Amino acid sequence: MFDQLSDRLQGVLSDVRSRGKLSEDDVNKALREVRLALLEADVNFKVVKDFTAALKERLAGEDVSEALNPGQTVIKAVNDELTELMGGAGRDLVFAPSGPTVILMTGLQGSGKTTATAKLAKLLKKQNKNVAVAAVDLQRPAAVEQLEKLGAQAKVHVYSQPGETDAVKVAEWARQQAVQENRDVLIVDTAGRLHVDQDLMDELAQVRKVTKPHDILLVVDAMTGQDAVNVAESFAETADFDGVLMTKLDGDARGGAALSVQAVTGKPIIYASTGEKLDEIERFHPDRMAGRILGMGDVMSLIEKTQDEFDEEQAADLERKIRKQQFTLDDFLQQMKQVRKMGPLGNLMKMMPGMGKAMRGMGQVDERELDRIEAIILSMTPFERSHPTEINGSRRKRIATGSGTTVQAVNRLVKQFGQMNKLMKQLSEGKMPDAQQLMRGMR
Repeated sequence: MFDQLSDRLQGVLSDVRSRGKLSEDDVNKALREVRLALLEADVNFKVVKDFTAALKERLAGEDVSEALNPGQTVIKAVNDELTELMGGAGRDLVFAPSGPTVILMTGLQGSGKTTATAKLAKLLKKQNKNVAVAAVDLQRPAAVEQLEKLGAQAKVHVYSQPGETDAVKVAEWARQQAVQENRDVLIVDTAGRLHVDQDLMDELAQVRKVTKPHDILLVVDAMTGQDAVNVAESFAETADFDGVLMTKLDGDARGGAALSVQAVTGKPIIYASTGEKLDEIERFHPDRMAGRILGMGDVMSLIEKTQDEFDEEQAADLERKIRKQQFTLDDFLQQMKQVRKMGPLGNLMKMMPGMGKAMRGMGQVDERELDRIEAIILSMTPFERSHPTEINGSRRKRIATGSGTTVQAVNRLVKQFGQMNKLMKQLSEGKMPDAQQLMRGMR
């Protein structure tokens, strides 16, 4: 989503970094470029005005012209202000010390509220919470059935009452069930509307009264740009909510909603949906998102994703094989499958410092290529997977036929594997290749 903004800001800051000294005119020119970049990203005009004013004040206090490294001083100031703009330290859900923690989901129709409910349920279940969801959207046709289907996929219990037309009764009953069954978390999926209307607010107020939620999350669609901010502002004026769950943050919108919503409403983004799959949701960390936008990567999120999929024993075994140069194509296939569980490869690569810039102009990483690589490896014999350098011409032809690919594709994989082995050995020895080396190793 932030690719265009990221490119603009990184371009401005790269120019600033290349200068040994910065005059006041240089700083003012950079500020103008930052302001234009934010406006082009569909950030609220007043938010942009306040942001650039705060940034200018911060830079004046830093005395950039006298700084030892003026470029880094400007970059740090932009990073800090972006972090503050999106909510500073961020915020987590408040969990009850006893009894079920109730989370009320609200929003307009089409914002992805029901899917977001299932995603959040699955995420909290992975955190060892005993989670149930309540189907209280009785307005939209098939909303209950959709939640039941998604709940089954997320492996969480769904409270629903077929035939009941009173949402307040269903909500009250669901909370009683959650208490009786000692659930840790109850997520209530409420009805949405086409716009903020009094009926919605009245029903929401009654559901809130009977469920006594610890947190109310407003689900907004990042793809709608400033409309998403307007919706959040309207909700903030008529109904009190605690935070935002932003959907479609992986889309191709310009990112203005994510950058504006905290400043306009005073409510933080707590979660962000980053893809279509149920496990593609994450805590929203303003400092990490600022780092991604400025090309600094997001190593902490990458580490957390890795820890979710890899245990310590696997990591130790992998390190041992790399050090002894015993890493085979079987190992590579296993690691590739694990990595794919963590989300789209392109998104993961952008979390690595410098990789966003290195990937610029390459387009999206083609996930289908990973399917072809898997097919090629599975068409090899165990000996060939352990000794890829000994795969001769006739073997390569057989592997290509068996995998439905070409000899050129097999040649490319063998070459890439050799290059990757060299890079991994460097990493295990504490030598850090730069982003361009990593990209060459993957081609």
